[in-house]
Amino acid sequence: MTLQSAAFWMLATLSVAGGVAVFVVDSMARATFALLTSLICVGLVFLLIDLSYLGVLIVLMMVMEMMIMAVFMIMFMMNPAGLMPMRMVHNARGAPLISAGVFVLLVAGVFLAPWPRRRGSPPADPTHALGLSIMGPKMLVMMVVGVAILATMISTTVLATHRGRYDDGGDGSGGNDGGDNGGDGDSGGAPPGHPSPPPDLPSPSPQDLPSPSPAERARHRCEHPRLRHEEDR
Repeated sequence: MTLQSAAFWMLATLSVAGGVAVFVVDSMARATFALLTSLICVGLVFLLIDLSYLGVLIVLMMVMEMMIMAVFMIMFMMNPAGLMPMRMVHNARGAPLISAGVFVLLVAGVFLAPWPRRRGSPPADPTHALGLSIMGPKMLVMMVVGVAILATMISTTVLATHRGRYDDGGDGSGGNDGGDNGGDGDSGGAPPGHPSPPPDLPSPSPQDLPSPSPAERARHRCEHPRLRHEEDR
């Protein structure tokens, strides 16, 4: 067995194990990273068979997609980062049978299908030929998809800033009126589930301040001759 064959079987085993782990683990976050592991192994298999463009594309797209999915889970799921236990299979009895049947059919198709023989010779630059065949009639669609992905990334960054989704930016226009959280109308109050800001402490009145001792008064008069002159007057 050559090194390339050994790497192929190792990556294939890891890919299948990652796909199985998606339905075995008990949290959305762990399922996301298990699926990411499986798809990265698929991309590396493409690199092994000299499809460099598709392999790198799969790895880059899956890494970005799963990271964005993890960020959205941390922001919007009911439990923190989806790490609380939950069932990943809805049909616990029928799902294993259905998945096993589909797997057997796919494997049988791989070995029993009459695969066509290659006709002609491969192009000198397979990546260039693949790009022309994919992007040629669908250039406008790919440009629109690229703009949509960019807008999604910008929106995710804005929602993930340190101010959060409920901060009013300090202008006093957001949040509630402060009746439920102890705030006044100017500060906007805190959203439900967030602690209210501490109230402003009152400044002490002159009557509450301690009076200086005679020694402190004498030292103060020596340090400030002008003040001593005004007191003498």
